[in-house]
Amino acid sequence: MEYHLQVRWGDTDAAGIVFYPNFYKWMDEASHHFFASLGHSTWKWFQEERIGMPIVEAKCEFHAPLFFEDQVCVKSTIVELREKSFRIQHQFFRGEKLAAEGYEVRVWTTFAGGRPKAAPIPAELREKMKREAAMITHKEG
Repeated sequence: MEYHLQVRWGDTDAAGIVFYPNFYKWMDEASHHFFASLGHSTWKWFQEERIGMPIVEAKCEFHAPLFFEDQVCVKSTIVELREKSFRIQHQFFRGEKLAAEGYEVRVWTTFAGGRPKAAPIPAELREKMKREAAMITHKEG
């Protein structure tokens, strides 16, 4: 799944290079875009069913700097799918150049009882996630 963005002035530091925490913000945005592209609004889940996907682990490695007004394509792929959690990988490209890559581990969580509790990812959604992961694997393989 692809998420496109343009680097804004406020995303950069005094040297004009993207400030590293923005990559984590963009991974989060790309994850929400991923689910919206599958037909599932994460905001709607939370509002209607008290379901969320908190991040329990995140990492990003930087290969090349990004600058103000760069056009960036974030390619996101489910690389691990468990009963209650998943790992989504994000690769940041400026043109053909890989600028950074990272991942998030998220846990399917219900907030219905007041206290957050891990819950199984619904079967219908798991299948969509598996199909998307298979499509990516097939394209690259």
